[in-house]
Amino acid sequence: MNKELLQNIESLIDAGFKEDISTGDLTTDLLISAGTQTTAVMIAKADGVIAGLPVAEMVFKKLDPGVELIKSVNDGDTVHQGDLICTIKGAYRALLTGERLALNFLQRMSGIATETSKYVEAVSDYHTEILDTRKTLPGHRLLDKYAVKTGGGTNHRIGLYDMVMIKDNHISVAGGITKAVDAIKLKVDKNIKIEVETTNLEQVEEALNAGADIIMLDNMDNNTMTEAVKLINGKAKVEASGNMTLERVKEVAATGVDYISIGALTHSVKALDISQRIKD
Repeated sequence: MNKELLQNIESLIDAGFKEDISTGDLTTDLLISAGTQTTAVMIAKADGVIAGLPVAEMVFKKLDPGVELIKSVNDGDTVHQGDLICTIKGAYRALLTGERLALNFLQRMSGIATETSKYVEAVSDYHTEILDTRKTLPGHRLLDKYAVKTGGGTNHRIGLYDMVMIKDNHISVAGGITKAVDAIKLKVDKNIKIEVETTNLEQVEEALNAGADIIMLDNMDNNTMTEAVKLINGKAKVEASGNMTLERVKEVAATGVDYISIGALTHSVKALDISQRIKD
């Protein structure tokens, strides 16, 4: 995990503790003496791909710097129901107080990685890469995108600042695709990629002629996408977007697109079921 991601995690953990613990964990603090040590385990209750173990470890270490998290699997590994994910040794209070926050991070991130891995596997016979989007949980974007990458996907732009994406509203206000691309090229750093959203073959041709680096085929049927890929003929990268499902994604990859972006990877997360229990 890079420095920016680690800083982001620190702030999220602090916010999580403020929300969940506030002035203290009444139940745990009243029942368990300070300094009491114990061991807990995390167990997979469903099949999936693990992502977020370093985050879970950071949660517990915030409460007890002496906590030891012993991994039985690593981020990116596949687990099956009943598999041991990790063993945690440390202060009894820390392991109980941090349990929910640690699991919230780990379950969400593992859910994203698991879903991503299904799409990646579905297109494995093709050169197509699975992209994420900006449809992430506010504040959790870097974690959501880390989870996508852990599941085998590829990160699209992080935000509005690191790539140009000319969409329908931009095209409308600029007076057309060509005018929009030309205006931006006069001002943007040459290292910044320019992507243009298109909805038909005429727009595809205009975006290509305007010099777009990436052309998005938005909500096109498979036949139209096949024609668009032929028209572009390697002169720009091609991204398919809109109404992408696990059932359809293989057919879309077969059209020859370079990327398929899928908002559902992060906006409709099904958390991976994971439990924590104190060892007897």
